[in-house]
Amino acid sequence: MKYFGLIGFRETRETSPDVHTSEIVEYPYYGDVLSNGRRFSGGSEVNENVVINNRISIVADPYARTHFWNMVYITWQNAKWVVSEVTEEYPRLIIGLGGLYNASEQT
Repeated sequence: MKYFGLIGFRETRETSPDVHTSEIVEYPYYGDVLSNGRRFSGGSEVNENVVINNRISIVADPYARTHFWNMVYITWQNAKWVVSEVTEEYPRLIIGLGGLYNASEQT
């Protein structure tokens, strides 16, 4: 299955002299869905959280190769998913997905 979507990277920028803020920037990428699966994470919630075990392979440009540790989320199936792991297999990056991304919970 083919993949096309946005990947959110956290960048720290200087907004005024000696003041740095963190913001998310998005860039589009193409690739392939390597594995497709899901599971529910049990907990104390009434509705269990969905966690997907998908792995997506993207063709990495120079920005993605040098900033892969700043990947925060990846869009897939009209939702933003947390990036749980990234493995470099030149010229590709293999991205493991986790639970749904909630910007208000991320710091």
